[in-house]
Amino acid sequence: MDAATGFLASFGVTLVLLLGVVWTGFRARRRVHLPLVACTVAMLVVTILFAERLGQHLDIESAGPITPIHLALAKAATLSFLLPLVTGIRTLRNPRGRRLHRYAAFTALVLTVAAAGTGTAMWLLSDPLDPAAAEPRPAASAAEARTIEAAAPAPVDPD
Repeated sequence: MDAATGFLASFGVTLVLLLGVVWTGFRARRRVHLPLVACTVAMLVVTILFAERLGQHLDIESAGPITPIHLALAKAATLSFLLPLVTGIRTLRNPRGRRLHRYAAFTALVLTVAAAGTGTAMWLLSDPLDPAAAEPRPAASAAEARTIEAAAPAPVDPD
């Protein structure tokens, strides 16, 4: 699967799972909420990995000032997931911590949406890398070189 398709697919699945997390959280359906949180975080990791692969084909610096903004928001969003994790564990033990957990989860959600928005803008504003300017491919092995030579057409004598 190419990086763009993988990114879009995993991003879509992450959003659907995130909606499920929010819905089950507001309904206090812990049995569904907790596994959904785990699946959402796992899918977010997959999405980030595809985003990294996608970024290898783009000159993200060409996107301008959105690049450092996105990178800062992405780091903050990733770290912010610790807040609902800690407050969620506390809420399991003491339901009075539910309000704090809700604020922590909302903070993580807002930062994640902001990172997704700026990441999308960065993707759209970035120039594709010139394939000719990409790093040179490592030298072929001896077996690979023989295969390439065998597949190449024989030179034609112009006389």
